[in-house]
Amino acid sequence: MPYINRSERQQYQNVLSELAAMVPKDPKQRPGHMNYIVSLLINKVYGDSMRYADHNEVTGFLTCLQQEFYRRFTAPYEDEKIKEQGDLTDL
Repeated sequence: MPYINRSERQQYQNVLSELAAMVPKDPKQRPGHMNYIVSLLINKVYGDSMRYADHNEVTGFLTCLQQEFYRRFTAPYEDEKIKEQGDLTDL
């Protein structure tokens, strides 16, 4: 996960909680809203005159975010489901 000092995290909590509450619960609508929110945030932070280094930075942290999310949340979920339901090697 993004490791920033604990003292810096609090400034984001209220606005993130409000924003999260606005995202639709409907799984058919949720991905579009999430994509819009993240894309708009990137645009607002970096602006319209992004240089190659900025594009590289954004691509890098989005890739790392995806990998870290998988490592911290998806892989443990899958491991638990393997324990509950059996592995492919059990076939």
